[in-house]
Amino acid sequence: MSVRIDIAGLRPERVAVVPSPLAELGMALHALSEPGHHPGLQGWATGVTARLDSHLADRMCEADFLWRTTFSDLFMPFAGVPGRSTLPGATLAEDLDLLDKLSDEQFVDAALEFTCALPYSTGGVSALADAQVRRRALDLAAARGPQQLRFSERLLVDPPRIRGWLRQFAHDCDEAFFAEAWSRLRHQLATDARHKTDLLRRRGLAEALAAVSPAVTLDEDAARITVDKLGDGRSATADGGLLLVPTSLGWPHLMVLHRHAWQPVLHYPVGSPELASPASVEQLTLRMTALSHPVRMRICRYLARSEYTTGELAQVHGMTAPEISRHLGVLKKAGLVTTRRRGRYVLHQLDVTVVARLGSDFLEGILR
Repeated sequence: MSVRIDIAGLRPERVAVVPSPLAELGMALHALSEPGHHPGLQGWATGVTARLDSHLADRMCEADFLWRTTFSDLFMPFAGVPGRSTLPGATLAEDLDLLDKLSDEQFVDAALEFTCALPYSTGGVSALADAQVRRRALDLAAARGPQQLRFSERLLVDPPRIRGWLRQFAHDCDEAFFAEAWSRLRHQLATDARHKTDLLRRRGLAEALAAVSPAVTLDEDAARITVDKLGDGRSATADGGLLLVPTSLGWPHLMVLHRHAWQPVLHYPVGSPELASPASVEQLTLRMTALSHPVRMRICRYLARSEYTTGELAQVHGMTAPEISRHLGVLKKAGLVTTRRRGRYVLHQLDVTVVARLGSDFLEGILR
């Protein structure tokens, strides 16, 4: 499983690394709504929440489906501007001006992303243009509660009103907490953007993507970027560009905007505590599968305490050596067991460091 971006014909000058104030506001709202996703930000989230005006807190709940699950592409409007080459604004106001350049169909479909179930990577009929799609969107919204249904109804009836609501909400968030946060974060983001831009110019796209995240790889022969995620998706730069947008609040999320006909965007965390070589989705699947068998779990119990030969494990578990060897093979393929030779004996031991990381690897993998 992965998200793939076809970059055939992409010119080097069409790749840009640029922070976005509006994207960072979206991530801030997500962190405030889901502090469990961001343990390093819980102190900040608690402080902001305690200071919020009750009216603003109510509005934050009113449309939290735009940022709670992940966060809406509406926070990256630059990607949807025709021409697929627009850069983020330098200020929140400039980013919000770009939001006004989206068509009503783009605005509504992006806002309904988590309820409408429209084809994301391939496009489809807009909820504004098709009554059946609109009914389905409202049915899905109703399943998530009356508040989301009311907001979705207002959105479908009067998109300009919701545009105004969102702009005012962003301004109020800026005054309440985001301007202070952005004044601290923008310097780190600008520094990272300069560093990645320098890598692009001096060493090429592959080096820059490797610095973004070990989960992002470039196949230069196939002209394709692959992002290792527990999800599938496809996009293409076509005649447009590719944007790399850093976030200080984003870890452990590595977002890929791959909406049909929008400019592809990699929204990546900077200064994150992620491991130098985080487990891939394939490795994670192998490890979880390997540990799901009760015999292999019992073998791990012994190998966590000491080294054992295959014969010793067979005797302890009342099994044949070939049976134990098959189980050890699964554990070794998953990278959970190491082996070393002592004379004519081969000794096996559990790699406790890898097992200890499994919980954080799993969480990082599903939130990536």
